[in-house]
Amino acid sequence: MDSARSHPYYPIDARINDYVPNEASVLGLLSTASVGATALLGTTLLLSIWVRPNLRKADRIAILWFVLSGTLHCFFEGYFMINHDSMASGQDFFGQLWKEYALSDSRYMTSDTLVLCMETITVLLWGPLCFGVAYSILVHHSLRHPLQIIVCMAHLYGDALYYATSLFDDYVHQRPYCRPEPFYFWVYYFLMNFIWIVIPSIYLYQSIRTISRAMKKVDNDSLAQKDK
Repeated sequence: MDSARSHPYYPIDARINDYVPNEASVLGLLSTASVGATALLGTTLLLSIWVRPNLRKADRIAILWFVLSGTLHCFFEGYFMINHDSMASGQDFFGQLWKEYALSDSRYMTSDTLVLCMETITVLLWGPLCFGVAYSILVHHSLRHPLQIIVCMAHLYGDALYYATSLFDDYVHQRPYCRPEPFYFWVYYFLMNFIWIVIPSIYLYQSIRTISRAMKKVDNDSLAQKDK
């Protein structure tokens, strides 16, 4: 069999050169990732308590979310941005994680133009901005909600484009990027990305409501001053 085609990804004719199966088990990869995420969130929580012990619980949770998002964008997705043309042979931790996830979207194995450009923008812009939002929450900066709106809209737009392009190719061009097993579609492709629609939607609504209330108060105060 052609070495470019001896891989487990769909479509079966995708050219993925130098593919090497993962050395680690799926359970091992996911367990290590979970431990790493727990350590990151635990450290972030302790730092936020140390810096701002009286911070509201909701704001502390928001900090955890944006730090987690920023870390994934800058480091995990940053790995893809740098190594996109040699992903199939990678045996380091991030490389094996990407090969496992790519069973639900082989575009990450073929340096797909849209995915590469989208991830590059995410790494360079939205990742650092997530850290900026987390910091603005921590220090109670006035730019918190404008920045939060920007990054939440970016997540929603990026996810919508990501879903739309792959599903269009699947249903219109009959070119699926996901393996046929339901697990890969519903857990890896759908659920893992849908999180970045649900939670940003919540924070987007929060920021819009907060800014709307602030502007209403400013308008009411202005009217009150004119009536004097």
